[in-house]
Amino acid sequence: MEKHKSVFIKTYGCQMNVYDSERMGEALNTAGYHPVDTPDKADMVILNTCHIREKAAEKVYSELGRLKKLKDINENMIIGVAGCVAQAEGEEMLSRAPTVDLVFGPQTFQALPEMLEELADNRADALEENGHIKKAKGVVRTSFPAEEKFTTLFETPRQPLVRSPAAFVTVQEGCDKFCTFCVVPYTRGAEVSRAAAEIEAEVVSLAQKGVSEITLLGQNVNAWLDAEENDMGLGQLLRRLAQVDGIERLRYTTSHPRDMDDALIEAHADLPELMPYLHLPVQAGSDKTLKAMNRKHTAEDYIELVDRIRAARPDIALSSDFIVGFPGETEEDFTATLDLVKRVTYAQAYSFKYSPRPGTPASEEEQIAEDVKSERLARLQDVLNAQQVTFNASQTNETLEVLFEKQGKKVGQMVGRSPYLQTVHVDADETVIGRILPVKIEKAHANSLSGRISSI
Repeated sequence: MEKHKSVFIKTYGCQMNVYDSERMGEALNTAGYHPVDTPDKADMVILNTCHIREKAAEKVYSELGRLKKLKDINENMIIGVAGCVAQAEGEEMLSRAPTVDLVFGPQTFQALPEMLEELADNRADALEENGHIKKAKGVVRTSFPAEEKFTTLFETPRQPLVRSPAAFVTVQEGCDKFCTFCVVPYTRGAEVSRAAAEIEAEVVSLAQKGVSEITLLGQNVNAWLDAEENDMGLGQLLRRLAQVDGIERLRYTTSHPRDMDDALIEAHADLPELMPYLHLPVQAGSDKTLKAMNRKHTAEDYIELVDRIRAARPDIALSSDFIVGFPGETEEDFTATLDLVKRVTYAQAYSFKYSPRPGTPASEEEQIAEDVKSERLARLQDVLNAQQVTFNASQTNETLEVLFEKQGKKVGQMVGRSPYLQTVHVDADETVIGRILPVKIEKAHANSLSGRISSI
C-alpha cells in the first residue's frame, strides 16, 4: 500500500497568496498529499512567494538554503517555489538553486498534479544504476492565462473542510495600472476577472460549509467586471452575493482610487452586509510624487473620493498604503503626505520605505538616502500609529458585532473580528466560534480590543 504523502506550504505576502496556497493544498489533495505543519515532516515543501517586499528573492533563496539540509537527508523530497518570485525568476531559479524541483507562477498552481507527473518522469529518466537519483530536470511553468486558472478553479470546488467562518474568494487578478514602483503587472499579468456566476457558485458552496464572511480578493479588486457581462461591476456583484443564504458579512481588497465608481459607493450605503471598513491605498500626498508613481489621481481627487464614501457610509473606517522616500521626493512632498494623513485620518495603515524592484521604471531613478527614508518613515508612522490608537480608543464602551473565528492564546479566550477588522478578545468557550455576537468593548489596545459578550 502506497504511503500517504505530505506537503508543507509556506506562504509569503498578501491575502491572495493565502487563497492561492489553500487552493494549492486542494489541488495536491487530488494527487494524494495531506498537509503537515513543519517542513521536516514533509515529502514536499512549497514556498508561495511574494515580490512586493524588499529583497524578496534573496529571502527565498535563503530559505531554500535551509531546505537543502532537509533534502540532503531525504533525496526524494520535492521542493517547489510558487508565486511572484517564481514568475520573475523562472528558469534562472533552477540554476541558482539546484535543490528546487518545481518553479511555477501564480496562474499555474492548479496544474500541480500534471507537474508532479512530469517531474516523476524526469526523475525516472535520471535514475542511476545504483538506484540513487542524480539531478533530474526541474519543471518550470510560468506561462498560463488567468482565464484558464479561473476555469480550472471553478471545475474543482473548494474542499468541504473549512476551519474558519471567514474565507477569501479571488474574483480578479493582475493589474493594468503600471505604477512605476510595482512589479505586479509583470508577475501577475493584465487585469482578468472571473465570471459572476462562478464567483456566486463558490460563495454558495462556502456558505453551505459554514462560512458567513467573504472577502473578495484582487490586485485591483474594484476593477472587477463580469467576464461575461462587462456592464456588471463590483457594486452589483456585492449586491448579488449579499443575497446568498448564510452570508452575513462581505469585504473586498485591495482597491484602487481610480476604480471606485458610483455603484460601488452606493453599495456601501445600501448593504448592511458590506462591512464599514475600506482599504484604499493612496501611496503619497504630493501630486508631483503621485505623477511620478503613475497613480493617475491627485491628492485632491483622493480626498474628494473619501468625502463621497463617508457621505454614503458615515461610520466607515479607512486604511491605506504609503511609500516614503520615493525617488525625487522632497521634504515638501513628504510634508504633503503628512497633511493628507491628518486630513483624511485612518483607522489603520501600512507604510514602507521605497525600495527598488528590478525591472520597474522607478528603480532606474536616482535613489534617496536610506537615513532620509528612515527618518521620514518614523515621522509618518508616529502620526499613523496615533490615529490607530485614537480610533481603537473610540470603540471603548461601544457594543460591536464580532464574528468569532478561533481560540486565543490564553486558556478560555476566544478571538473574533469586529466590523472594522479589529481583533477582539473575550473570555468564552468554543461554542461561540462561527457566531456573530454583540461584544461590549471594555479596553482598547494598540492593535486589538477586548471586552465581554453582551448576550448569547
